[in-house]
Amino acid sequence: MDRFKSAKKAGTLGIIGNIFLLIIKGIIGIITRSQAMLADSLNSAGDIFSSLMTYIGNKIASKPRDEDHNLGHGKAEYIYSMLISIVMILMSFFIIKDGILSLVQNKKYIYSNWLIIICIITILIKISLYIYTNNIGKKYNNLLIKANSKDHINDCILTSCNLISCVLAKNNIFIFDGIVGVIIGFWILITGLKIYKESYDVLMDKAISNEAKKKVYEIIKQHKEVKKIQHFNSTPIGYLYQISFTIYVDGQMSTFESHEIADRLEKEITKSIDEIFLTVIHVNPIKVQASDD
Repeated sequence: MDRFKSAKKAGTLGIIGNIFLLIIKGIIGIITRSQAMLADSLNSAGDIFSSLMTYIGNKIASKPRDEDHNLGHGKAEYIYSMLISIVMILMSFFIIKDGILSLVQNKKYIYSNWLIIICIITILIKISLYIYTNNIGKKYNNLLIKANSKDHINDCILTSCNLISCVLAKNNIFIFDGIVGVIIGFWILITGLKIYKESYDVLMDKAISNEAKKKVYEIIKQHKEVKKIQHFNSTPIGYLYQISFTIYVDGQMSTFESHEIADRLEKEITKSIDEIFLTVIHVNPIKVQASDD
């Protein structure tokens, strides 16, 4: 449950922080007509949506399995991560379009020291949120939190570009404002596409990693009673996997003995490999040729 409590806290902090940033960026962006700051404020609006989706998705994913959802609600993380990515992709197109128009029309804006102050405030808040969410994302392998942490560090980088734009504007160099707007747009687009692909892979039941599968086979090889392995399958259950396969044992072995081997294997594999939530093994008999004395 610590996994879901931490994710809930991360989502709540993200919502509060981004609402604050949206308000101050929006006000100064409108007053100064800075394309980069307006793009940054739109990015904060997207961040609020991302944090809200993190909160809702985590709440659903934390529900235990029931009669209608035998394997739990873990995939909710990936459904809501995909929603976050779609919003990011759509928003990126609007930001890129506005940035290009600003460059073509050679728009200038009213410089204010508040532009620099807000950039610094944003960077400090986003670095703090990134450190917190990145640690949680790695600790619990939570895609929603990882997506959120990527968003926070992206904001730090993009706002740093915005800060450079503001410093240049102070010296009457305004062209970088539109360039930053376009950079922000493309950055959001690339990040959104990456999150979409990762979510899509899980929702489409992408197989467990080759590294984890290799570990499973290494454990099985240690049990000499297992003569053959077939029908290996894996299904993602949220951030973990359920695996199943068939083992073949000596047909002369009793049913009790063969199933005891399968039970031991199931427990050993599930306990040894972090990515695996459940191991299901089917046992088949095989004719073993007697060795010559």
